[in-house]
Amino acid sequence: MKLAKLAEDYFKRAMIRIKSAELAYSEESYPDAVRYSQECVELSLKAALRAVGVEYPKEHDMSRILRAVRERFPEWFKREVEKLGEVSRDLADKRAPSLYGIETLGKGPSDIFDKSDVEKALSDAKYVLDIVGKLLLELQTIPEKDV
Repeated sequence: MKLAKLAEDYFKRAMIRIKSAELAYSEESYPDAVRYSQECVELSLKAALRAVGVEYPKEHDMSRILRAVRERFPEWFKREVEKLGEVSRDLADKRAPSLYGIETLGKGPSDIFDKSDVEKALSDAKYVLDIVGKLLLELQTIPEKDV
């Protein structure tokens, strides 16, 4: 499968995740909104990595790999790598608690996440989605290579 097609598929799925996060937020299902925001970020960044020919690690936090391969990206995207990495790391850290809570503390997911957590997660996820969307749009003008 061509890298551009994989990137496009991941990005479409990321857009569905942000819609799911917004729905969960509107239903006051804050842990689910955080989880879907994290998935949006993960899929978006994996789309960006695929688009430039990088095999990403099978983990949730893309910050390390983004920094390692930043030279593959256009200059404007390179300037965003640190912030994209911070968002990825932050939301990846919240992934498990948003689903399982923190059992050792006797806290369920709903005890951990509130409206302000979701507003930040949604804002961060939309930022990543926007930046990656611009990247993918720009890279469409470059002839793709079969890999």
